[in-house]
Amino acid sequence: MKIGYRGFDSTGKAVKGAIEANDSREATELLRRQNIFATATFAGPATDAAGDASDGQRIFDFGQQGRVELVADMLRQLALLIATGTPVVEALSGLERQVKDEPFLAALRDLRKKVEEGRTLADAMGDHPRYFDAVCRSLCAAGESGGKLEEMLDRLSKMLRQQVKVRKSIRGAMVYPVLLIVVATAVLGAMVGFVLPRFEGLFQSMDAALPPMTKILMDMSHFLRAYWPFVVGGLAASSVGSFVALRTPKGRRFVDVALVTTPKVGVIARRLCASRLARVLGTLMEGKVPLIEALALAKHSVANSLYVDLITKAEDAVLRGETLSAGLDDPRLLTPTLVEAIRSGERAGRLAPVLSTVADHLDEDNEIALRTLTTIMEPVILIVLGLIVGFMAVGMLLPLFDLTAGAGGGA
Repeated sequence: MKIGYRGFDSTGKAVKGAIEANDSREATELLRRQNIFATATFAGPATDAAGDASDGQRIFDFGQQGRVELVADMLRQLALLIATGTPVVEALSGLERQVKDEPFLAALRDLRKKVEEGRTLADAMGDHPRYFDAVCRSLCAAGESGGKLEEMLDRLSKMLRQQVKVRKSIRGAMVYPVLLIVVATAVLGAMVGFVLPRFEGLFQSMDAALPPMTKILMDMSHFLRAYWPFVVGGLAASSVGSFVALRTPKGRRFVDVALVTTPKVGVIARRLCASRLARVLGTLMEGKVPLIEALALAKHSVANSLYVDLITKAEDAVLRGETLSAGLDDPRLLTPTLVEAIRSGERAGRLAPVLSTVADHLDEDNEIALRTLTTIMEPVILIVLGLIVGFMAVGMLLPLFDLTAGAGGGA
């Protein structure tokens, strides 16, 4: 019979197609001999409707936090139910009764129906890449084939929960600085649009030359009030143009390079990428996924293109018979300490637990660095806001001081 598949070839490129085999397990083995690592197999030829192998890679992106939390909670509870001896179908049925999110509930119902029809859980997940990415499906397949599904589900759940924790810490650290910037913009807009015009009539009645600082503020106010539609339109057009440009391959590359090279921010970005790489690789290898397949899957879980290139380099090194640490040895992206830890793990035959431990330490360092960066940013923003508001206040009050001084001198 025809078995459709989605997966990655030996270069890490996403592929899909169909192969003649008696069942999914035989199809996976035949594909492995062809250096194709299947992340999902299903009855019938591969179709576009079934989704591409790479569709699920963005489950780890920052815009998918709610979805990742849903999947992490579902996997955790599913692992608990299976560990207590509950059949997969009954466990999925139980989860259906407590899920409130309608799209995710529909996906769960479809999972249960397909498992009831005889498909494996990993195969059924392949029809929903929006929720279950290639890493998730690969670990589930490894768990099902090795009889340790609950263990793999628990590892997946822990990995996703850790990613959610890191993401929440980043968002929490950015809330106050962003709020300060929004308030500062609103205050400046109110002063230029409403406060300065009230002082203008007073200054005209004084019939005196305005100080240069006050004249600059008045000219700014006149310009913004006269041409605000063009200013707003220009800002909107620039924002949309920048958004579109940054979504192109060159634009994404520019952002990726800027993230890892910007002082202070670059250190955190590099640690975040390194932590994600180490955690995904460690989790996959603990699940007995072959190293080459684990690298191909990790490549599709790391968003930064510089780290994708680094993993590709590591894949080539491993295929040539070199060590993983040799392939990942790039001090611009990974610290020598991390590479040395990987090298020690390889020598001791404990690479998977070493990677997971390294990921834990990197996440800890990131939390501290984020708190430190936020602590520095808050007073800097307040100082800049104070200087701008002070400049405007002095500019508005200078003519009044001059008037008072002139009246005192005349007396």
